[in-house]
Amino acid sequence: MRTRWILLLCGVLLVGNLQAQPSAFAPLDLPAPNSYRTASGEPGPDYWQQRVDYRIHAVLDTTTHRITGSETITYTNNAPVALQELWLQLDQNLFAAGSLGDALIEPGSRWRGAFEGGGFKITRVEVVQDGRRYAPHYLIDDTRMRIDLDTPLPARGGQLQLEIDFSFIVPEYGADRMGRLRVEQGTVYEIAQWYPRLYVFDDVNGWNVAPYLGQGEFYLEYGNFDVEITVPRNFIVVATGELLNPDEVLTEAQQARLAQARQSAETVHIIRPEEVGRPETRPAGEGPLTWRFHAENVRDFAWAASQAFIWDAASWQDVLLMSVYPKEGLGTPEQPGWEESTRYVRHTIAHYSEMWYPYPYPVAINVAGIVGGMEYPMIVFCSVRARGQGLFGVTDHEFGHTWFPMIVGSDERRYAWQDEGFNTFINYYSNLAFYGEEAARTQRLQPDYIVRRMQDSLVHQPIMTYPDQIRPQALGFVAYRKPGFGLRLLREYVLGPERFDRAFRTYIRRWAFKHPQPADFFRTIENVAGEDLDWFWRGWFYSTDLLDQAIDSVRVAEGQTRLYLHNRQGLVFPVVVEATYADGRKARYRFPVELWATGARQTVEIPGEAAQVELDPDHLLPDVDRTNNLWPASTSTE
Repeated sequence: MRTRWILLLCGVLLVGNLQAQPSAFAPLDLPAPNSYRTASGEPGPDYWQQRVDYRIHAVLDTTTHRITGSETITYTNNAPVALQELWLQLDQNLFAAGSLGDALIEPGSRWRGAFEGGGFKITRVEVVQDGRRYAPHYLIDDTRMRIDLDTPLPARGGQLQLEIDFSFIVPEYGADRMGRLRVEQGTVYEIAQWYPRLYVFDDVNGWNVAPYLGQGEFYLEYGNFDVEITVPRNFIVVATGELLNPDEVLTEAQQARLAQARQSAETVHIIRPEEVGRPETRPAGEGPLTWRFHAENVRDFAWAASQAFIWDAASWQDVLLMSVYPKEGLGTPEQPGWEESTRYVRHTIAHYSEMWYPYPYPVAINVAGIVGGMEYPMIVFCSVRARGQGLFGVTDHEFGHTWFPMIVGSDERRYAWQDEGFNTFINYYSNLAFYGEEAARTQRLQPDYIVRRMQDSLVHQPIMTYPDQIRPQALGFVAYRKPGFGLRLLREYVLGPERFDRAFRTYIRRWAFKHPQPADFFRTIENVAGEDLDWFWRGWFYSTDLLDQAIDSVRVAEGQTRLYLHNRQGLVFPVVVEATYADGRKARYRFPVELWATGARQTVEIPGEAAQVELDPDHLLPDVDRTNNLWPASTSTE
């Protein structure tokens, strides 16, 4: 048997306009292109974004779990307008009793974490502008802070410094994004959303000041970070960026092991399990140690600290890959644990770099702790309880976020799908490469799973729904799996890998370290792939329509097979027909999606007298009723 593909643009008989579906093909109402964002999806000649650089010093008190910090923020206004005020995010205020998030998040939700005494304590705010230092008027409203400037910050390059002193108690459970975990040999601190930071001011919405409610994630500006973290001497610290003073905070043996790891594809222990807690694993002396880190062109900074860390490392190209975890993370021969983490990290960084866009940072660190899974630049937090394929999956997913949204800096608080959905999509192929087809099915990017969820009204909302408006039970499907599966359809069914991959890589390259909107993605894919996809974006992203391609009847006569097709639901897709002939020969015929532009019932002809006909023979489409996709000649031949 052999299979042949024929694109049939003719041989389509337009026999009526019943249940016409022209609205599926109407132009999508996207924002008008301008000099900032072009019609082709590229940043325009006048594209701009703000820059924010941070210098932070923080001290961790492990007795009270309080972090006390001071920061100097250098804010550069590249906008074409002067700014009268600055808006900052105070994410820790989510954990203040009575916060908006505390009031809105359902009891028992993973996004909770408020407690008495939670939230930021701001003790000093000063502005240094045009050589003048002053204490500005400011207003704190839940997780938002507005600073009123005495003098407007000039457009196109105006710059000032903000100095802020702050402190907060680290919540035990911080909305599954940060927190602390008590283990046998100490405490693991995973620290994020820990410093006052600027909201994004952009050309689309001005100030993006949606409050932090827990479920919606982040939209952040890029800049450099210089951070000093002071902790007890027996603690190890890992963080976003490169460690600048290893000679002050590591022993000579640990520095030598790190040097070995930088040259090794195999995992090298920096601190072995049996060494944890021994005095010789820390530099001689008394008192706390200060760890200094530097990170360039990142949108955030996170860190972790513990006296209980096992630490191992390896390398891929020039990237230092590391894992830190307490002994509770160790597995068994039957169920491997965190001792395999660095190997997983190596696969992840290499796979995404080779398939989509090179990893741009010097380090990649996986931390085991209380957080189930959360991503930050160069560092991710994953559950200490994860094992085997589950640990690979969460590691792969969180490091996949390096590409979305750490490199491609989308607005997560409005469009969760633009990072979670894209990441779920690329995770599918990473799992496929590491484990094979069967394991890739655990990604739940299979048609049968998608169909079931699409028919469940409790979990099916439009992908374009803002994250804080998505029902908690729907988040995984709406933000992750439906958009992820949609991109798989676009790649494997609509465009083909060659056209899709070129377009997707172009999107990443165009918008690396910038702030794309959904329209920029849609337009880039269409322009680079050379395809009008308004029908796809509208049906898959903006609606909850279903798909049901059906064969109403078949007529076989005079060397031809005539198919009477019916698109019984709102979604439209190209039609793939596989015909099986009496001699066992198979042939495939593809009809473009425009087949449905004039109506939901269409008639097509294919050559030869088929004995059997099937729609979507590879079962790629999320068709709600496959029983009407197959025509057996024994019952339907006229």
